[in-house]
Amino acid sequence: MPVDLTFEPLSTAKAAVTVIIGRQHNLAGMFEGATAVGSMNAALWRTMVEKVKPGGAGKSTSTLLADGSRLVAAVLPEVCSRHCSPIRNYAISALVGPAAAEGVAEDGGAAIVCVLDGAKHAAGAACAVARAFPLFSMKRSGGGGAARVSFVVAGAPALPEAAYLPCRGGASVRLAARLVDTPPEQLTTTAFVGEARAVAARLQALGRDVTVDVIAGEALRDQGYGGLWGVGKAAAEPPALCVLSYVPAAAAKSVCLVGKGIVYDTGGLAIKSVAGMCGMKMDMGGAAALMGAFEAAVAIGTKDSLHCALCLAENAVGPGAFRNDDVLTFFSGVTCEVNNTDAEGRLVLSDGVAHATTPGTLPGGRVPDLVVDMATLTGAQMVATGKHHAGIFTNDEATELAAVAAGKRTGDLVHPLPYAPEFHRAQFQSKVADFKNSVAARNDAQASCAGNFIGESLHKDYAGAWLHVDIAGPAFKDDRATGFGVALVLGLLEVDGFRA
Repeated sequence: MPVDLTFEPLSTAKAAVTVIIGRQHNLAGMFEGATAVGSMNAALWRTMVEKVKPGGAGKSTSTLLADGSRLVAAVLPEVCSRHCSPIRNYAISALVGPAAAEGVAEDGGAAIVCVLDGAKHAAGAACAVARAFPLFSMKRSGGGGAARVSFVVAGAPALPEAAYLPCRGGASVRLAARLVDTPPEQLTTTAFVGEARAVAARLQALGRDVTVDVIAGEALRDQGYGGLWGVGKAAAEPPALCVLSYVPAAAAKSVCLVGKGIVYDTGGLAIKSVAGMCGMKMDMGGAAALMGAFEAAVAIGTKDSLHCALCLAENAVGPGAFRNDDVLTFFSGVTCEVNNTDAEGRLVLSDGVAHATTPGTLPGGRVPDLVVDMATLTGAQMVATGKHHAGIFTNDEATELAAVAAGKRTGDLVHPLPYAPEFHRAQFQSKVADFKNSVAARNDAQASCAGNFIGESLHKDYAGAWLHVDIAGPAFKDDRATGFGVALVLGLLEVDGFRA
């Protein structure tokens, strides 16, 4: 059973374990003016906190109180370089799960109190805490229990109940992570479409007018989506383009999110090694994160028109599998000579961004002002920007700056990749088609090249901004999904609680 995680104002209800997490100077003065907390007086608490040496990753210490409950001080690191987030979300995620583990399974559960530098950190901290409590498990025993999470700003009045509405982003982080953690025999393309319909139903129950449009199987072939059809046609479950849409009246802006949803990647006929294939259930992390972000944004109350196009396929081996040397035609009309069936994500996303930017394809009839595609696309991303920062590639400098700022503000960090299509395009030259799908030289800005390949299928008249986000590194950690990308998009959309 998963942990029941709730976000609510600070309560005096007793918990089996209380975890208080924050920076050292904020924690040390937490109980000033109070005579005692259980059997813990303020002076003893200060001594306990000040003895902790948090280093660069943070550290916890705890004590058993006279009433049998445990009190944990989880001290965040002080260091915060200019390419990191002041929320220190990575340390929150790493510390709160183990610290609360003993309490969640007992009567009273766990109480987690995040002591923040400012109220604007609450939503990002909620996403960090949510990451520490994954939903998916098929273990025969263990799990379950409850944890309640509250926020306190050092030296300030308690946050009002309204401040907790953006914490819905935490639920979407857990949703995205659950989908990525789910094994491929359960999360097929058809099951993923079912998950999208469930998102729509939950939002409709909140009074949001959300629609779902699906093009699946041979209809993709017949309507010109050659990338999606080619990649997914050999699988037992058909490929699909599933589009969630929310079009409020008088929306100032329109945004389309386009997610890579490869529910399993064998590499196709260019089959992966045993070691290389394990973990490829996570290759739909982009679609999972964007669907989670869509639900949170609409639930919290975005004023933008928002669409989420899920490009769903299984890259399977079978008699109908697409081959190296096949030529695929995308919805944009761009043709591609396949020279690596294991470079399939860019093929399905090419159809996705073409659909998003072609006039008349999305409900409401409006071409988006911004298209964001997100994918676990390349191992080269980890070489370029690491496992903590996603790589971003965009045709618009203002969008690049906004994405970097949103990452620091929410904790989902990103760093720009070089944008120079005149260099990247040359890596895909083909004698018989517009492009090949895999680079000629793997040591020449490969992550940028892969992003640029997707951008070649934007509609020829599209004049808006396009942002590609490669999350291959930060989407997965220690064999678990992180839900990375949800908070980033909420920040980029400037949803309440996630704006500057």
